[in-house]
Amino acid sequence: MLNRRHIRVKVMQSIYALRGSESDDLSKPQKFLLFSIENMYNLYLLLMALLVEVQKRAESDLQKKQNKHLATQEDKNPNRKFVNNELLLLLKDNGLLSEHLNSHNIKNWQLDDEYVNIIFKAIIKSEHYNTYMQTRTSSFNEDKEFIIDIFKEVIAPNQKLYEYIEDKHLTWLDDLPTVNTTILKLLRKVRPATSEQHFVPKLYKDPEDKTFALDLFKKTVLNTATLNEEIAQKTKNWDADRIADVDFVLLQMAICEIKEFPSIPVKVTINEYLEIAKEYSTSRSSIFINGILDKLVKEYQNSHTLNKSGRGLR
Repeated sequence: MLNRRHIRVKVMQSIYALRGSESDDLSKPQKFLLFSIENMYNLYLLLMALLVEVQKRAESDLQKKQNKHLATQEDKNPNRKFVNNELLLLLKDNGLLSEHLNSHNIKNWQLDDEYVNIIFKAIIKSEHYNTYMQTRTSSFNEDKEFIIDIFKEVIAPNQKLYEYIEDKHLTWLDDLPTVNTTILKLLRKVRPATSEQHFVPKLYKDPEDKTFALDLFKKTVLNTATLNEEIAQKTKNWDADRIADVDFVLLQMAICEIKEFPSIPVKVTINEYLEIAKEYSTSRSSIFINGILDKLVKEYQNSHTLNKSGRGLR
């Protein structure tokens, strides 16, 4: 679920938060880093739980209509297509997902059920819902495509939900695009006989990713003085106050990665930090960072100090 770029962003945020600290103890910042990464999985579970709760809300809505004192014929014999959506029922009946929701204490929608109502009302007002409910029966694929469309065009862009997520955990806003993409990928790949494990993905795609996150953080922080000197040598014509703080952290991390991680190609490192700069810093940051890194890499190559192993890594 988690990709290397997102790991780099998490490390950047942790180092940025550490700037100005005089403590040499990295235990707390490392815990913050790991919590920030692992909390991303809670956001994933939160959104999956929302889909389950929407189905329950729809079921409850039908029952209330049927129990009305003056129930109409439509109330007594409602279209249960949405309530019986096979994909939603697959999520609702997924024992492993339920276990994870319980173990991670995901009870938000029981406490803040007004947001379930907001999403449910947005769904039934949508054109997708109106088209879907024109018939009373459907195939698994039709049910799946409907949920994909609803998630992509109704749930994910909902402003009230966005504000709720922002209020709960500020770092979740950075996680949201990755989590939404993960959910859509899982929804697209699901089949009627899919294993329960399908909706309980691993946070780290590779066990080495967690090690990479901690190593990048520690090596950047512990080599701050050396990294700052390298940056200073290449920015003599720049007023230090003109260099954005985020740019400085990204340069520290990029240089550290180029020097301390032999298996990562230089081009990959540079491209990753340029993309992060475009998203998290100023409009010209990527040009500035690219210029500095280009000069440093050429120096390392000329002095034969570029510690890279394997073909295509330079």
